Amino acid sequence: MIKEAVHDAEHRMKSAIHSLKEDLAGVRTGRANPGLVEKLSVEYYGSPVPLIQLATISVPEPRQLLIKPFDAGSIKDIDRAIQSSELGLTPISDGKVIRLNLPVLTEERRHDLNKFVSARLEEARIAVRNVRRDTNKDIREFESEKLISEDDLKQGEEEVQKLTDKYVEEIGQIGEEKEKEIMEI
Repeated sequence: MIKEAVHDAEHRMKSAIHSLKEDLAGVRTGRANPGLVEKLSVEYYGSPVPLIQLATISVPEPRQLLIKPFDAGSIKDIDRAIQSSELGLTPISDGKVIRLNLPVLTEERRHDLNKFVSARLEEARIAVRNVRRDTNKDIREFESEKLISEDDLKQGEEEVQKLTDKYVEEIGQIGEEKEKEIMEI
């Protein structure tokens, strides 16, 4: 029972890490990254579709994204979606491809992005700690129902704490890498 609870906790903690990585991929840094626009919702034939399903996105230069639609007819829809997004980028279209030139980030914008990243990191840490709390509660219920011994309870809580420490540390490393990437000129 404890192994199942710990395994479930680890799965949920990994999910929190995965979600964090996806969120941070969309944060604009000093260099071009396809993750910046992959999930951008494009209105295509009346339905919202992620950009990644409509085009290939490449990085021909460090500060440029190249978007090549699979269907040339969707280029106007993609252009419109980029302009109406909060990216603050102006698409340059030649009818076949769209180029996005990323301007250099100002110092103030870098600090704002770091604040956002810090807030997102804290949300991920809270999610991991909530998983720990829920799992420990489940293990205590097992003990109160006499399904496990008190020693098993302590061992289970220790395993959950080790997992928590491991994933909180991983969140810290992810945050350091992202903040370093943001501050890079």
